[in-house]
Amino acid sequence: MNTNAKSATSVSALDDKSVVEGHSIDFIPENERTDKLSSQGPFWFLGNFTFFTMTIGFVGPSVGLTALWTTLAGTLGIMFGTLFMAFHGSQGPHLGLPQMIQSRAQFGYRGVILVLLATLFVFAGFNIVNLVLMMQGLHTLFGFNPAVIAVAVTIPAAVLAILGHDWMHRSFKWALYLSLPLYGLVTLAVVMGWVPDAVLPALAEGEVAREPLGFNWTGFIAQFAAAASYNIAYAPYVSDYSRYLPKNTSSGKLIAVVFLGASLSGAWMISVGGWLADHLHSTDVLVALGQVGNTVSPLMGTAVVVITILAFLPVIAMNIYSAKLTTLTCVDSIKHIEPTRKARILAIAFVILLQLGVALSIQSTGKGLSVLGIYLVVMLYFLVPWTSVNLTDYFFVRKGRYAIPHFFMPHGNLYGSWGLRGIAAYAIGFISMIPFFYIYDGVEQREVYVGPLAKALGSIDIAWLVGLIVSGLAYYWLSRSIDLKREETVIQQIEKNSPQYTTGDTLTHKQQPQPVFTESTVGRSS
Repeated sequence: MNTNAKSATSVSALDDKSVVEGHSIDFIPENERTDKLSSQGPFWFLGNFTFFTMTIGFVGPSVGLTALWTTLAGTLGIMFGTLFMAFHGSQGPHLGLPQMIQSRAQFGYRGVILVLLATLFVFAGFNIVNLVLMMQGLHTLFGFNPAVIAVAVTIPAAVLAILGHDWMHRSFKWALYLSLPLYGLVTLAVVMGWVPDAVLPALAEGEVAREPLGFNWTGFIAQFAAAASYNIAYAPYVSDYSRYLPKNTSSGKLIAVVFLGASLSGAWMISVGGWLADHLHSTDVLVALGQVGNTVSPLMGTAVVVITILAFLPVIAMNIYSAKLTTLTCVDSIKHIEPTRKARILAIAFVILLQLGVALSIQSTGKGLSVLGIYLVVMLYFLVPWTSVNLTDYFFVRKGRYAIPHFFMPHGNLYGSWGLRGIAAYAIGFISMIPFFYIYDGVEQREVYVGPLAKALGSIDIAWLVGLIVSGLAYYWLSRSIDLKREETVIQQIEKNSPQYTTGDTLTHKQQPQPVFTESTVGRSS
């Protein structure tokens, strides 16, 4: 059996002296893994340290929660979601692969397309909502043309995505230097009481006043789910960046670092967002930040908004980058492609045209916050079965043992073209969630969809919890028929001939010194 992987060296070598990243959906050899564990905490801290995370805190007040209850529900939700994100991140160093390539083990070489479409919806969807919020906020504050805003923000982010991994890490550091003093000042202004509460807007004719904010279980669960989904949505991203860490990186330490970085900033920003929505009665986070800045000093509001947008560009780039990897994986699952620079740029062009077109269409409706709330819930529904299947396979079924070259073999690979176990478990989990779906538009105060069991539970959304449990159990039960002994025999043969592909517990499976990654050890398979 041919166990050679797709060539990464031939592509990488072309870019060795270039500022553009030489890898995309291929394996990262050990001698090119130059990242440090200490870089992961700040990287994922920055991923959540944005105005967009503040908008997650707007969900609570829109469904009846005070800022305090919003902070509690949001913090618990963000911590819950970050657990899944962090466990996915631990796969990167040990496999050296993008997350969705590894999903071929559960869903098959071609079957993974089904979950790729769901994750592409997440990556592109994040940027679509981001662009809508920026277009609405900057148009309200400064009267800027929404289309010009969208293009002006997207172009530099696309350039960062083309330059790739190393430049994105640098840009996140620069963004931290910009945003930390800014959001520190905003938080100080809120805590010190420098920002007076806004007067409630006058009611339009026939409009009924809302109930005073307080506590309700439906709202608490909605805020918890919104925060959890926000960080669960990072699950398909994390190993795209952690794969540049050395293979012997401690899984426990990596999980802890990612968890602390992403959950701390997430909880911080959600609490600020909850206060802005509760006390300023705003539905636009950029407008609210401008108000806070102007209470500190004249023109400070403008500076706050401008720096907020600049510091957010790396996050948009990260979404484009991961959407590019997903697009290339999807195409490669149908017809083999070489991940050349041209292919990467074409994939990025497709992604930005998609997000610009949809964002401009949504912006014209003027319902950005409504779209955000609905999107976060639907996104969680799509991702939950996948994350449950993937983590069950990695930690409980195959326990980190994979035949890496077989991820790149269209024919004759261990995992097949269609992974019926993974597809069935995903479908079973998703279908089991539908009766529990609760999709609510907090801005317009209307129920978009309520499943029969959600209605019976008093409109409390536990669909995501049902999906996590059912998908994981279904996959674990279906995977009993996997011939793990046969897989292990193939894996050991691969590791004997090519030790750089060693996976799993390095204490159990001792590795030989890592060889230089050359064409003699890696070649395209057919």
